[in-house]
Amino acid sequence: MVNIKITVLKTLDPKEMFGEEFPFKEPAAICPYFQEGQEMIVESLKRPEDFDCTWAWHDIYEHLRFLYFGGVYAPVDPNVAVTCCSDGKRPVIFKLERLTAD
Repeated sequence: MVNIKITVLKTLDPKEMFGEEFPFKEPAAICPYFQEGQEMIVESLKRPEDFDCTWAWHDIYEHLRFLYFGGVYAPVDPNVAVTCCSDGKRPVIFKLERLTAD
């Protein structure tokens, strides 16, 4: 059985992306579901209980599945992928690591 560790690398503040001129009716806050450095383990491609955002789960699932079934994004580090959710107001960047039994 393959497990995959999810690490939250970065939660982006909308001000980092848009400055003070936020292009929407109301400003958004940093994603309330994740904190930088937070780690979760995915077992058998099941969403961890502490992964609270369905939107982000849907966005990263295809990358999780690719790693789970042996896919390689970069030969330099074949067990790692970096991806993000598609929330354009307050994206979160995730590192996915296939855990291998050494």
